[in-house]
Amino acid sequence: MMKSLSVDVAIVGGGMVGMATALGLAQAGYQVAVVERSEPQPVQGEPRLRVSAINRASQQWLTQLGAWSLLPSDRLAPYRAMQVWDKDSLGAIGFAAEDLEQPDLGHIIENDAIAYALWQRADSEPNLHRVIGAPERWAQGEREDWLSLASGEMITARLLLAADGANSWLRQQAQVPLVFRDYGHHALVATIRSQHPHDGVARQVFLPEGPLALLPLADPHLCSIVWSQPPALAEQRQALSPEEFGQALTVATEARLGCLSLASDRAVFPLTMRYARDFVRPRLALLGDAAHTIHPLAGQGVNLGFGDGKALVELLASARGSDWDIGDLRLLNRYGRARKAAAQEMLAAMDGFRWLFAGSHPLKKSIRDLGLSLVDKAGPVKNRLLARALGLEA
Repeated sequence: MMKSLSVDVAIVGGGMVGMATALGLAQAGYQVAVVERSEPQPVQGEPRLRVSAINRASQQWLTQLGAWSLLPSDRLAPYRAMQVWDKDSLGAIGFAAEDLEQPDLGHIIENDAIAYALWQRADSEPNLHRVIGAPERWAQGEREDWLSLASGEMITARLLLAADGANSWLRQQAQVPLVFRDYGHHALVATIRSQHPHDGVARQVFLPEGPLALLPLADPHLCSIVWSQPPALAEQRQALSPEEFGQALTVATEARLGCLSLASDRAVFPLTMRYARDFVRPRLALLGDAAHTIHPLAGQGVNLGFGDGKALVELLASARGSDWDIGDLRLLNRYGRARKAAAQEMLAAMDGFRWLFAGSHPLKKSIRDLGLSLVDKAGPVKNRLLARALGLEA
């Protein structure tokens, strides 16, 4: 017999952004259903390859939702400083938490650990219904949407949210057009072991072929790397022996952490900019990677997605108890305008950085070296950039 569920808000996608948004809406008094293909599992053993740099604003929201305390402390890696430099030049800039009187600049956490903590938190939220299954069909009515699953289950909701990732099924069903650009780079990700301890410092070096980030993990000698480079070069480096790969990494980082060695498998995935032309439609809103994907250059992708979720929760919480229909496009446009502007600003900044730090043209190299050095010496400017990255300044 076919089951049916009627809620205020249905969310397709129960990953980090989808489940955080679901918790926020449930705590605001809405009945929420989250559709996810499989239940997240506890994170154990060796570090997972996909990690995120969670900034202060995202940490505060996860704390407010009651999920931060559920993250395993032995997989939580605060970083207190950041070093950025241009290889084979004098251009460099450093950031430190103490400059803003903060305990740290953020935390490096495995994506799967965040997803599982949010899923655990949902156990104690009576307004939140988790549905394991695959969406199959979607239909819209005047006052509600219908979502049917492959299992035969039916969900009706006044508002539907797409939080199902970069290749969003729901976005495709709604035929929301995308602005799409291939960055022409692949990201090579892996866990590496360093000879010297990382001391809780995140490092990023700009190489002629693309940026290489070393993100400190909980183990003082382990870092997660994200190495952006042309596809052919990424495949070549993925095929290197572990010893050859470690040598290439050591040279690329100018041995700042001593000799580096491979501590995991290597994975390669393409880097693509996606930007939905519409973040909202009647009874539909897009969040996170379903709305936008950006270059991992500054590690701000998931923070931008959490910002989407928090903004939508605040909007709908303010509308609760009023005459507003939460699926009304006039209401949803407030979210759409604000978050499109935030995404556009981030995309433009990443494009500017990518252009400036790409290649080894002498003029560009001189400009970026001078720029890095000037900003590093300009305390107020540097601190404002740092506050923006932390999410402490709008």
